[in-house]
Amino acid sequence: MAEFLTEYGLFLAKSLTVLAVALVLLSAMAGLALRNRRGAPEGAIEVKRLNDRFDDLRLTVQSAVLDDATFKKLEKAEKKARKARDKKGGHDEACTRVFVLDFLGDVEASAVEALREEVSAILLEARSGDEVVLRLESPGGMVHSYGLAASQIERLRGKEGLKVTVSVDRVAASGGYLMAALGHQILAAPFAILGSIGVVAQVPNVHRLLKKNDVDVEVLTAGEYKRTLTVLGENTEQGRKKFLEELEDVHRLFKASVQAARPALSVEAVATGESWFGSDALARGLCDHLETSDSYLLRRAEEAELFKVRWSVPQSPLDRFLQGAQGTVNRALEGALARVLNRSSWLR
Repeated sequence: MAEFLTEYGLFLAKSLTVLAVALVLLSAMAGLALRNRRGAPEGAIEVKRLNDRFDDLRLTVQSAVLDDATFKKLEKAEKKARKARDKKGGHDEACTRVFVLDFLGDVEASAVEALREEVSAILLEARSGDEVVLRLESPGGMVHSYGLAASQIERLRGKEGLKVTVSVDRVAASGGYLMAALGHQILAAPFAILGSIGVVAQVPNVHRLLKKNDVDVEVLTAGEYKRTLTVLGENTEQGRKKFLEELEDVHRLFKASVQAARPALSVEAVATGESWFGSDALARGLCDHLETSDSYLLRRAEEAELFKVRWSVPQSPLDRFLQGAQGTVNRALEGALARVLNRSSWLR
């Protein structure tokens, strides 16, 4: 029985590994097909006044809880106010304006392309006293991609008199926190995950398997450190040492960027690769206040005009299908890898 269970376990592990590899390939194919179809698509900036949305929500509730006469009176007053506002140009010139952006990060930080356009649009109009609220969600990903995304927040910070608020409702870790740290203030929900100021790289190596089956792989390079670690060839201690040095260099740059943006933070104490929930993150200086984005925006709507800014790119039905397929494959891949690694996919 024990032998059977051992063989079954090995079979299951191999099957899950093959599944994970297949999902990686499918995800890459779907992503490549989507990018090839997109080329350089034309898009447009969409701007929506969030105060109107909040007013509509309030009116919907009032219609249910107030008597008809009172509600009709309020509804009439609301329509009159909107009409007057639209007649004089849409908003009060003296009123503070809050521009709201959303960034949903994946491994490649692919949302950075839209973020670049949104930031450019805001910088063309923003004036001193305005605010940008970035609702950020990301577990991190590729260094160069999140470096570019963080640079977009730097562009906003460089605008004199423009306040940048980053709100984290669920997670801003690793590259996500690299972005969040650049806000003038960071808001976090009580159970949001922040931190993970660290760098990780995983390189599978099948050299021994290939050697066992009499398969030779030649890795030819020009330059001593052109290839430090390889998937197919034999890795050396010299290569591993250089690879670790490169990881340390990235970690140093990561810490320096966070320290420059948040000088009061004891970076060395939190740059261990660990992450913390909201209240613990607040105690360590990783965020400034515990509050959800919903609560903050509702408060700001009482004293400012809120505008949701979004870069929109038209998509064909095939594009939407490919994007949906890629998302489905990525989620399945995460689940498969979690099982291969024997880790829970829902609680760290």
